[in-house]
Amino acid sequence: MQFEMNAQARNEQGTGASRRLRRTGKVPAIVYGGSEAAQAIELDHNTILLNLRKEAFHASVLTLNIDGKKQSVLLRDSQMHAYKPLVLHVDFQRVDANQKLHQKVPLHFVNADIAPGVKLSGGIVSHVMNEVEVSCLPANLPAFIEVDMKDLKVAQSIHAKELVLPKGVSLVLHGQDNPVVAAISAKKGGSDEAAAAAETPAA
Repeated sequence: MQFEMNAQARNEQGTGASRRLRRTGKVPAIVYGGSEAAQAIELDHNTILLNLRKEAFHASVLTLNIDGKKQSVLLRDSQMHAYKPLVLHVDFQRVDANQKLHQKVPLHFVNADIAPGVKLSGGIVSHVMNEVEVSCLPANLPAFIEVDMKDLKVAQSIHAKELVLPKGVSLVLHGQDNPVVAAISAKKGGSDEAAAAAETPAA
Protein backbone atom coordinates (compact mmCIF):
# COMPACT_ATOMS: atom_id res chain seq x y z
CA MET A 1 0.00 0.00 0.00
CA GLN A 2 1.30 3.43 -0.95
CA PHE A 3 0.69 6.56 1.08
CA GLU A 4 1.16 10.10 -0.20
CA MET A 5 0.26 13.20 1.79
CA ASN A 6 0.39 16.89 1.03
CA ALA A 7 2.15 19.18 3.48
CA GLN A 8 3.26 22.78 3.73
CA ALA A 9 6.38 24.33 5.24
CA ARG A 10 5.71 25.83 8.66
CA ASN A 11 7.38 29.13 9.52
CA GLU A 12 5.87 29.89 12.92
CA GLN A 13 7.02 27.58 15.71
CA GLY A 14 6.52 27.32 19.43
CA THR A 15 3.68 26.23 21.72
CA GLY A 16 1.41 29.16 20.88
CA ALA A 17 1.89 28.77 17.14
CA SER A 18 1.21 25.01 17.34
CA ARG A 19 -1.98 25.62 19.32
CA ARG A 20 -3.23 28.13 16.74
CA LEU A 21 -2.35 25.73 13.95
CA ARG A 22 -4.38 22.90 15.51
CA ARG A 23 -7.41 25.19 15.77
CA THR A 24 -7.35 25.49 11.96
CA GLY A 25 -7.46 21.69 11.49
CA LYS A 26 -3.74 21.29 10.91
CA VAL A 27 -1.07 19.24 12.71
CA PRO A 28 2.51 20.44 13.33
CA ALA A 29 5.17 17.97 12.23
CA ILE A 30 8.88 17.75 11.52
CA VAL A 31 10.94 16.02 8.84
CA TYR A 32 14.56 15.22 9.64
CA GLY A 33 17.47 13.05 8.51
CA GLY A 34 19.50 12.71 5.36
CA SER A 35 21.69 15.49 4.02
CA GLU A 36 19.07 18.23 4.44
CA ALA A 37 18.31 20.25 7.55
CA ALA A 38 15.29 19.41 9.68
CA GLN A 39 12.13 21.06 8.35
CA ALA A 40 8.99 22.07 10.26
CA ILE A 41 5.82 21.29 8.31
CA GLU A 42 2.05 21.17 8.76
CA LEU A 43 -0.41 18.48 7.69
CA ASP A 44 -4.16 18.14 7.44
CA HIS A 45 -5.34 16.71 10.78
CA ASN A 46 -8.08 14.40 9.54
CA THR A 47 -5.83 12.89 6.87
CA ILE A 48 -3.02 12.03 9.30
CA LEU A 49 -5.49 10.78 11.93
CA LEU A 50 -7.09 8.41 9.44
CA ASN A 51 -3.72 7.15 8.25
CA LEU A 52 -2.44 6.58 11.79
CA ARG A 53 -5.29 4.12 12.29
CA LYS A 54 -3.97 1.96 9.44
CA GLU A 55 -1.39 -0.65 10.39
CA ALA A 56 0.45 -0.40 7.07
CA PHE A 57 1.03 3.34 7.56
CA HIS A 58 3.39 2.56 10.45
CA ALA A 59 5.54 0.15 8.41
CA SER A 60 5.68 1.74 4.97
CA VAL A 61 7.85 4.20 3.12
CA LEU A 62 5.61 7.26 2.84
CA THR A 63 5.67 10.10 0.32
CA LEU A 64 5.40 13.64 1.65
CA ASN A 65 4.61 16.28 -0.95
CA ILE A 66 5.91 19.42 0.74
CA ASP A 67 4.96 22.49 -1.30
CA GLY A 68 5.31 20.44 -4.47
CA LYS A 69 8.57 18.70 -3.53
CA LYS A 70 8.23 14.98 -2.86
CA GLN A 71 10.29 13.27 -0.16
CA SER A 72 10.38 9.61 0.94
CA VAL A 73 10.02 9.29 4.69
CA LEU A 74 9.24 6.91 7.54
CA LEU A 75 6.87 7.66 10.39
CA ARG A 76 9.05 7.78 13.51
CA ASP A 77 6.74 9.14 16.21
CA SER A 78 3.28 10.54 16.78
CA GLN A 79 1.85 12.25 19.84
CA MET A 80 -1.85 11.95 20.63
CA HIS A 81 -4.08 13.83 23.05
CA ALA A 82 -4.59 11.95 26.32
CA TYR A 83 -8.28 11.23 25.73
CA LYS A 84 -9.42 13.00 22.55
CA PRO A 85 -8.95 11.65 19.00
CA LEU A 86 -6.52 14.49 18.37
CA VAL A 87 -3.04 14.25 16.84
CA LEU A 88 -0.70 16.74 18.51
CA HIS A 89 2.57 16.23 16.61
CA VAL A 90 4.21 13.88 14.11
CA ASP A 91 7.87 13.08 13.37
CA PHE A 92 9.08 11.80 10.00
CA GLN A 93 12.56 10.63 9.00
CA ARG A 94 13.85 10.95 5.46
CA VAL A 95 15.04 7.77 3.74
CA ASP A 96 17.57 7.23 0.98
CA ALA A 97 16.60 4.68 -1.69
CA ASN A 98 20.20 3.38 -1.71
CA GLN A 99 20.70 3.04 2.04
CA LYS A 100 19.32 0.29 4.26
CA LEU A 101 16.89 1.34 6.96
CA HIS A 102 15.76 -0.21 10.24
CA GLN A 103 12.03 -0.42 10.82
CA LYS A 104 9.60 -2.36 13.01
CA VAL A 105 7.16 -4.45 11.00
CA PRO A 106 3.96 -6.07 12.34
CA LEU A 107 3.48 -9.84 12.42
CA HIS A 108 0.35 -11.42 10.96
CA PHE A 109 -0.45 -14.83 12.46
CA VAL A 110 -2.30 -17.27 10.21
CA ASN A 111 -3.68 -20.83 10.41
CA ALA A 112 -3.62 -21.05 14.20
CA ASP A 113 -7.14 -22.51 14.09
CA ILE A 114 -6.00 -25.52 12.06
CA ALA A 115 -2.74 -26.12 13.94
CA PRO A 116 -2.69 -29.65 15.46
CA GLY A 117 -1.97 -28.15 18.87
CA VAL A 118 -5.24 -26.22 18.71
CA LYS A 119 -7.54 -28.34 16.54
CA LEU A 120 -6.60 -31.74 17.97
CA SER A 121 -5.31 -30.92 21.45
CA GLY A 122 -7.26 -27.81 22.39
CA GLY A 123 -4.07 -25.87 23.10
CA ILE A 124 -3.81 -22.15 23.74
CA VAL A 125 -2.02 -19.87 21.28
CA SER A 126 0.36 -17.25 22.67
CA HIS A 127 1.62 -14.39 20.51
CA VAL A 128 4.86 -13.53 22.31
CA MET A 129 5.88 -10.89 19.77
CA ASN A 130 3.60 -8.69 17.68
CA GLU A 131 6.33 -7.05 15.60
CA VAL A 132 9.96 -7.50 14.63
CA GLU A 133 12.63 -5.06 13.55
CA VAL A 134 14.06 -5.56 10.07
CA SER A 135 16.84 -4.12 7.96
CA CYS A 136 16.39 -3.59 4.22
CA LEU A 137 16.42 -1.09 1.40
CA PRO A 138 13.31 1.13 1.31
CA ALA A 139 11.99 -0.62 -1.80
CA ASN A 140 12.04 -3.98 0.01
CA LEU A 141 10.28 -2.90 3.19
CA PRO A 142 7.36 -5.29 3.83
CA ALA A 143 4.06 -4.00 5.24
CA PHE A 144 3.95 -7.11 7.46
CA ILE A 145 5.52 -10.54 7.93
CA GLU A 146 3.30 -13.62 7.95
CA VAL A 147 3.70 -16.25 10.65
CA ASP A 148 2.20 -19.59 9.56
CA MET A 149 1.24 -21.72 12.56
CA LYS A 150 -0.40 -24.61 10.67
CA ASP A 151 2.13 -27.28 11.75
CA LEU A 152 2.50 -26.30 15.39
CA LYS A 153 1.70 -28.86 18.10
CA VAL A 154 1.25 -28.37 21.84
CA ALA A 155 4.49 -27.32 23.58
CA GLN A 156 5.99 -26.21 20.27
CA SER A 157 6.96 -22.69 19.29
CA ILE A 158 8.12 -20.58 16.37
CA HIS A 159 11.32 -18.59 16.81
CA ALA A 160 12.38 -15.39 15.07
CA LYS A 161 14.98 -17.06 12.87
CA GLU A 162 12.30 -19.42 11.53
CA LEU A 163 10.28 -16.57 10.03
CA VAL A 164 10.06 -16.53 6.25
CA LEU A 165 11.38 -13.12 5.24
CA PRO A 166 10.97 -11.44 1.85
CA LYS A 167 14.03 -11.17 -0.39
CA GLY A 168 16.47 -8.51 0.73
CA VAL A 169 15.07 -8.34 4.28
CA SER A 170 16.99 -9.40 7.40
CA LEU A 171 16.11 -9.45 11.10
CA VAL A 172 17.60 -7.06 13.65
CA LEU A 173 17.62 -8.88 17.00
CA HIS A 174 19.66 -6.46 19.14
CA GLY A 175 21.69 -9.17 20.86
CA GLN A 176 18.81 -11.60 21.36
CA ASP A 177 19.83 -15.04 20.18
CA ASN A 178 16.58 -16.38 18.73
CA PRO A 179 13.51 -15.15 20.64
CA VAL A 180 10.18 -16.98 20.62
CA VAL A 181 7.58 -15.37 18.37
CA ALA A 182 4.58 -17.60 19.07
CA ALA A 183 3.79 -20.82 20.90
CA ILE A 184 0.99 -23.27 21.66
CA SER A 185 0.68 -24.42 25.24
CA ALA A 186 -1.55 -27.06 26.80
CA LYS A 187 -4.78 -25.86 28.34
CA LYS A 188 -4.27 -25.60 32.10
CA GLY A 189 -5.23 -28.88 33.74
CA GLY A 190 -6.10 -30.33 30.36
CA SER A 191 -3.84 -33.38 30.55
CA ASP A 192 -4.88 -34.22 34.13
CA GLU A 193 -8.55 -33.92 33.26
CA ALA A 194 -8.10 -36.13 30.22
CA ALA A 195 -6.31 -38.78 32.27
CA ALA A 196 -9.03 -38.69 34.94
CA ALA A 197 -11.72 -39.05 32.30
CA ALA A 198 -9.97 -42.09 30.85
CA GLU A 199 -9.83 -43.79 34.26
CA THR A 200 -13.49 -43.11 35.13
CA PRO A 201 -15.81 -45.95 34.01
CA ALA A 202 -18.79 -44.96 31.92
CA ALA A 203 -22.11 -44.80 33.81
